[in-house]
Amino acid sequence: MKGWRTFCIRRSNGAKTALLLLLAVLAAAALSLCLGAESIPPGEAAAALFSGGESAAARIMRYVRLPRACAGLLAGAALACAGVIVQLVLANPLAAPSTIGVNAGAGLAAAVCCAIFPWAVGLVPIAALLGAFGGAAAVLAIAERTGASRITLVLAGVAISGIFSAGVDAVVTFVPEALNGYSDFRIGGLSGVAMDELALPGALILVGILAALSLHNELDVLALGTEQAQSLGLPAKRLRLLALALAAVLAGAAVSFAGLLGFVGLVVPHIMRRFVGEESGPLLLCSALGGAAMLCLCDLLARLVFAPYELPVGILLSLLGGPFFIWLLLRQRRGRHG
Repeated sequence: MKGWRTFCIRRSNGAKTALLLLLAVLAAAALSLCLGAESIPPGEAAAALFSGGESAAARIMRYVRLPRACAGLLAGAALACAGVIVQLVLANPLAAPSTIGVNAGAGLAAAVCCAIFPWAVGLVPIAALLGAFGGAAAVLAIAERTGASRITLVLAGVAISGIFSAGVDAVVTFVPEALNGYSDFRIGGLSGVAMDELALPGALILVGILAALSLHNELDVLALGTEQAQSLGLPAKRLRLLALALAAVLAGAAVSFAGLLGFVGLVVPHIMRRFVGEESGPLLLCSALGGAAMLCLCDLLARLVFAPYELPVGILLSLLGGPFFIWLLLRQRRGRHG
């Protein structure tokens, strides 16, 4: 009876948290549309979006703020969900797309695609997806072959990220026009995103999130460990590869238009666990909503803090996420020696 009561309480908390986060997402999107170098009142912003006119406000909304808000919501949701999946698959709370080479692999593949096929913009999200999966698969291979500790696994991820980042630098050195605005891509940012660039990545992100939510029961079993999962009849190795493929779809799609944004996939899942616990379903849903709201608000702050100058949102995320990562490392160390 006590266990059932605890289960019901957690489900209730998950539903309430998801509802609050949904309201936060809507508020973040509204603020992102209305605020900027030139503030637009909510009524005027709504009229500019739906009127179809060619006023200055309408052009700002349609070609600048709406694509940027959509990009922030999509990338934040994708990276946060990818972080949850990677942490479950590797059984490592320090893992995230930005710390184990997933983002860097996507960035390298996107850079190579732009250098070889500069005319095929539609191939960039697919290339980024494949590169992200390559980075995730490399880390998983290291984990399975060496039985590495959590810290060692993160260090391996850092090494892989360094190799991939050097590859991106090499591509840009030999083909300078491969990545226009390379510094923005390397840091991560949402300026200059157009709605037509979001069509394919957005579809991949939505499908990836829905697929991850549909596998929440299997992910819960996988989190018990490989041997336990196999004893319950779950094909653990195939499920790991499938889960990593989903994480690669999400991270690769986000990188294709937002660049190498860091720490969203690390910070958001840990915050959400405080509210909804470890169950995969509520954690994935709340992380998607929390990541969307967080990235959209961080991008808004990056636009407003030094206005009229704009700070790339990747810098702000690093300033927030770096100390959080250090705190996690210290917490893991205390946990081992406590």
